[in-house]
Amino acid sequence: MSSKINLFICMFILHLLSAHSVKIGIYELKKGDFSVKITNYGATIISVLLPDKNGKIDDVVLGYDTIEEYLNGTSYFGALVGRVANRIGGAQFTLNGTLYKLVPNEGKNMLHGGPKGFSKVVWKVSKYVKDGPCPYITLTYFSPDGDQGFPGAVLASVTYALKDPYKLSVVFKGKALNKATPINLSHHPYWNIGGHNSGDILSNVIQIFGSHITLVDKELIPTGKIAPVKNTPYDFLKPRKVGSRIDKLQNGYDINYVLDGTEKMKPVGIVYDKKSGRVMDVKASAPGVQFYTSNWDKTIKGKGGFVYQSHAALALETLVFPDAVNHPNFPSTIVKPGERYVHKVLYTFSIKKY
Repeated sequence: MSSKINLFICMFILHLLSAHSVKIGIYELKKGDFSVKITNYGATIISVLLPDKNGKIDDVVLGYDTIEEYLNGTSYFGALVGRVANRIGGAQFTLNGTLYKLVPNEGKNMLHGGPKGFSKVVWKVSKYVKDGPCPYITLTYFSPDGDQGFPGAVLASVTYALKDPYKLSVVFKGKALNKATPINLSHHPYWNIGGHNSGDILSNVIQIFGSHITLVDKELIPTGKIAPVKNTPYDFLKPRKVGSRIDKLQNGYDINYVLDGTEKMKPVGIVYDKKSGRVMDVKASAPGVQFYTSNWDKTIKGKGGFVYQSHAALALETLVFPDAVNHPNFPSTIVKPGERYVHKVLYTFSIKKY
């Protein structure tokens, strides 16, 4: 019996043994006045606490007060999304001559891995160091063959770590255990670096290091065409306010940018909130980033009873392009047995006092 089959059998047995014993908990990583709380339900970031230019500590991600609200929520607040992040058109794709029909959860399409994607399952805590020089937590999840319609079993993991100074490192990993399958992990913190309860983010200044976007249809499924952002409302190559041209769009921003850098950890975006002085600098190893401005058409009751309005936060979801499984001209998300998927993100927070 091959080592790959042995690995698959061992992982499956471990999954069966642990599936009923994994409990939902909240885990804090703390380094001075910088702290992050995570729940193993959906490998979700539920808070990020940081000082502002006056030393005031604020929570800079949207979310809920209770685990029950995360269980019932539909906004993906802070969640890890997969096996394939973002959208797959028609909830289907063909791989090696076989058509795979997935479980749709956004009309006829699949969003963020389906109705029971990685954001809707309980992850196992495999390592946890609360404080010290490098606090971190590693969470793992076994996704069986056929999960939400995807081929092959996958072992996924994510490690969240705090580093100096005010850095949050996120490392996603995935292994295809017995069949080739798409893997495209991301996560969905809704950032308002002025504070989760500070109002909208339209006055935040943002720079996005992507000179092209992947064009989409009315259902936000990529057409396969890649277009320059120059002379369009999508141009954030130079810093400008999020709301400076948002009125040119129907609802707001929800589009994938093709990142320009060639470095292993390429620049993604920089966000600045003048009132608090906070700056968030994002780098990642992924080729794209989905810029989303919380375009919901209803209010959502969040932490402390605060009501989140439309544009209450922004998301910068680094990933391989949406619907890549159906567009050969996009970077591939297919991972073969024996190959390893790795996606790294680094958030660096700082203060601008002028």
